[in-house]
Amino acid sequence: MGLPVVGGRRPVVVVVVGRPVQVAGRPSCFVSVLDRDLVRLAQEPGYRRWVEQVRGTGGCARPVYLAGSSTAVDVVSGVVVRHFDTAAEPGGRLAVRCRNRRASVCPACSREHSGDTFHLVRAGLVGGKGVPGSVGGHPRLFVTLTAPSFGAVHRAGSDGCRPRSGGGSCVHGRPVGCGLVHDEGDVVVGQPVCAECYDYAGHVLWHAHVGELWSRFCRMVRRYLAREARARSSVGPGLSFAKVAEYQRRGAVHFHAVVRLDGPDGPDAPPPPWATAELLDDAVRMAAASARVTLPPSDVLGERVFRWGGQLDVRPIRSDLGDGSPVSDEAVAAYVAKYVSKSVGDAGGFDRRIRSVAEIAFAPGSPHLRALMGMCWRLGGLPELGDLRLRAWAHTLGFRGHCLTKSRRYSTTYRVLRQARADHRQPVGSPPADPSRVVVVSSWRYVGSGHTRGEAAIAAGIAEDLAELRVWVLPRPVGRSPDG
Repeated sequence: MGLPVVGGRRPVVVVVVGRPVQVAGRPSCFVSVLDRDLVRLAQEPGYRRWVEQVRGTGGCARPVYLAGSSTAVDVVSGVVVRHFDTAAEPGGRLAVRCRNRRASVCPACSREHSGDTFHLVRAGLVGGKGVPGSVGGHPRLFVTLTAPSFGAVHRAGSDGCRPRSGGGSCVHGRPVGCGLVHDEGDVVVGQPVCAECYDYAGHVLWHAHVGELWSRFCRMVRRYLAREARARSSVGPGLSFAKVAEYQRRGAVHFHAVVRLDGPDGPDAPPPPWATAELLDDAVRMAAASARVTLPPSDVLGERVFRWGGQLDVRPIRSDLGDGSPVSDEAVAAYVAKYVSKSVGDAGGFDRRIRSVAEIAFAPGSPHLRALMGMCWRLGGLPELGDLRLRAWAHTLGFRGHCLTKSRRYSTTYRVLRQARADHRQPVGSPPADPSRVVVVSSWRYVGSGHTRGEAAIAAGIAEDLAELRVWVLPRPVGRSPDG
């Protein structure tokens, strides 16, 4: 941050905003837009309070600015418990978090959202946050469900990009595999070997129906468990889950899910003794192989049946690593929390909605992802597929689901976690208020969002400082530095 270096030396000058600065005996230089904005900020009378607001958002990259007031009144005594008005704030507005989960959009809010996800998933594995600790002894599995193949793609690995079986060429005269060895960072990984052979329509439509496919998968698991319960004249166990969606390099979604067996009435009671992890494993494999969704016949697309891919991974979750299992409570929670901050943008796509077909040609990413977006746009124009709203979801390649979903009884909610954090951040010494006696009257309006260049630089520095402080504060093994 500072003035440009001229002739290998940084000149000492008085800043004259918007004009070339002449130093005696030296060439003239311009003050950058960033530096001019930083000077402007530093001269603002409410600069320090604005910095406090940005620090309160954790260094949010795209804060939302609100104007208004909030008053909390004790309805019994009539006493005003607390009052806040933005009239006394810089610019008459208050900065609040954007709460975007995507690390590519706002690293600060994404980091907080990932932390909330970690605690949400972990609570369903070991208890806490209103979940009994006994769930740690329930049968639990970590399941990965993948998309089927829509065509041969380039793969990374030491074995080389060779065809899985057979060989030869496709109908367009291209080899089934390129025969080269690709690194993970190679730009061709995930791209079709032959774009003309690739089933782009099937890829997009599978994304559009994968939510229903997951729903049918869960129903089939529950029916399997119910049949086992009837065979034993017993009460069936309950099923709880939390799952996260992740985009592969080829642009296809796959799900990582934590699946847990509970008692008939929820996690407060254990499942029946016969409901073991092995039985749950059998139920999951049966449901993954049998679940399917059928697209009604169409003159353009014909009849299509959507299933899960053949690559199914099912692993028991252990409470400790004493048996050598790599799947532990903490590892699974951290794994899910890591992927909740990802999006199709991390695979090279868009993080915002596409408003016109012309945007697709200039979209960032590979030709493969642009072809998938284009297929969404074309299929979205078919009347028989209107309810899928493929054009509205072209930026996610047709996938319409949430990044993370869970069953009601799995664990706590984001809302409860955020309220607990807000209560924890109340000023020290403020009297606790009885929620049943307090009425909050608020009036807010949107007045802006985002940062100028100088504000963005300061916010990024604050977010970096807070992240570094978090590394130092977290417990570490004795004798080790934060660098490991």
